[in-house]
Amino acid sequence: MANEHALNPTGRPAAADAGPWRNPWTLAALGAAAVLTFWSATGSTPAVVTHLWRWLPVLLRGLLVNIEISVLAMALGTLAGLAIGALSLSPSRALRVGVRWYVQVFRNAPVLVLIYFTTYVFPFELQVSTWVVPFPDWIKVVLGLALPASAIVAEIFRGAIQSIPSAQWEAAQSLAFRRSEIFRLIVLPQCVRRMLPPWMNLYASITMSTSLASLVGVHDVVDTAQIASNTVARTDFTILVYCTLLGLFFAYCYPIARATRALERRHERH
Repeated sequence: MANEHALNPTGRPAAADAGPWRNPWTLAALGAAAVLTFWSATGSTPAVVTHLWRWLPVLLRGLLVNIEISVLAMALGTLAGLAIGALSLSPSRALRVGVRWYVQVFRNAPVLVLIYFTTYVFPFELQVSTWVVPFPDWIKVVLGLALPASAIVAEIFRGAIQSIPSAQWEAAQSLAFRRSEIFRLIVLPQCVRRMLPPWMNLYASITMSTSLASLVGVHDVVDTAQIASNTVARTDFTILVYCTLLGLFFAYCYPIARATRALERRHERH
């Protein structure tokens, strides 16, 4: 049997030329739409599905909270990781040792421990002059997720920089390029291309870790599912709502994994 990922002479996956009707995702969507249409037309929709339909908008709003936390954590972790990664290449031995300890500590710490760490180490409110500014739990979760993200991004950045052959630096210097121009025009574009697949993998991992936010009181999709389960108080609905939760995370993270794999294949060809 031919491999579904095999490429045809045009360079496209063979499955892509098979038409949408052979795509399992299209068939699954059509099957689900057919079942829902039948239930709606005959008025035989199961009660558990009716409950899920009512709670679905609330679940989606909860998922949006998880996505916001993951995006902010990755933005903060990426900025910090790039700075830390640059310091790891410093000629100063003290700086390199400090950065190495930072990376090892936060890269090898459990995410849940870091979330509890930032939740209870940071104050619940800040005193600014005469004003009291609240320091909400979701910001502490962002910080807790940004710490391991920054450590991993620092390693990704250091590895990408060191993967560039030194001959490219020497060749550019022989062409009278300044060091900043070599980095900006020659090294950085190659580093971005090499960093992108592991960075996307890290983002998917951080997104899945946001499900721990409910443990410290953040009203995210997991907390919403728990409230829905307690409100409806049906065992079959509890099973269905957590299956829906699984599907929502899968629907968000799976395209990222596919895009990451596509970038890796493209990187292997070039």
